[in-house]
Amino acid sequence: MSVLRADVALIDIEGTVGSIAFVRDTLFPYAKERLDEYVALHAHEPEMRALLDDAAREAGASAGDLPAILRALHAWSDEDRKVTPLKAIQGRIWEEGFTSSGIRGHLYDDAVQALQRFHANGVLLYVYSSGSVPAQKLLFGHSSAGDLLPLFSGFFDTTIGGKRDAASYARIASEIAVRPERIVFFSDSAFELHAARDAGMQTVQLARPQDGTQPSPGHRSEASFDALEVLPA
Repeated sequence: MSVLRADVALIDIEGTVGSIAFVRDTLFPYAKERLDEYVALHAHEPEMRALLDDAAREAGASAGDLPAILRALHAWSDEDRKVTPLKAIQGRIWEEGFTSSGIRGHLYDDAVQALQRFHANGVLLYVYSSGSVPAQKLLFGHSSAGDLLPLFSGFFDTTIGGKRDAASYARIASEIAVRPERIVFFSDSAFELHAARDAGMQTVQLARPQDGTQPSPGHRSEASFDALEVLPA
């Protein structure tokens, strides 16, 4: 087993610890089917109103034009756009699915074992995903392996910045008060790995055949977490 020395393991979700298919074929359709009804039901609430106003600005629509905002939200969902208000609204809808409809977040067995192993070693675990922080907590709290939330020290989403922007990773390092070189970032996305590396972090790509991920030059690539160990630096 290969050993990496880092005080923090920063973890992407989709295609890294969980399957792309689960998000694409289960979570996205669940939210899309309920989007219009959910927004109409909650549009009067201050938090939802703020999200809709953010979506209107992003779409270049009037804040009062709910049909235009909904069209934009559906279009972003179809395009898998990493738009913060969309991700926040999806997360609110998914909460109902996880807590009331019995949805369980898919996680690869090797990923669960690695997260437990890293945590037992004294490595701090953080998540950085395009999904909202509440959605991340739902997935790990209602996962196929049970409640894994106690393993994690914190969660980040695109409110800290885009995942292809090196400045986002620098902000994360600053916020958790750990030097970037003492953080290892795990992701399936070459663009995200490039950004993390540019910020000074160590990087490992999860190139899982079942998710169709191709290894990226310049980053260590593994088909699973089985051959990886992380120990404090």
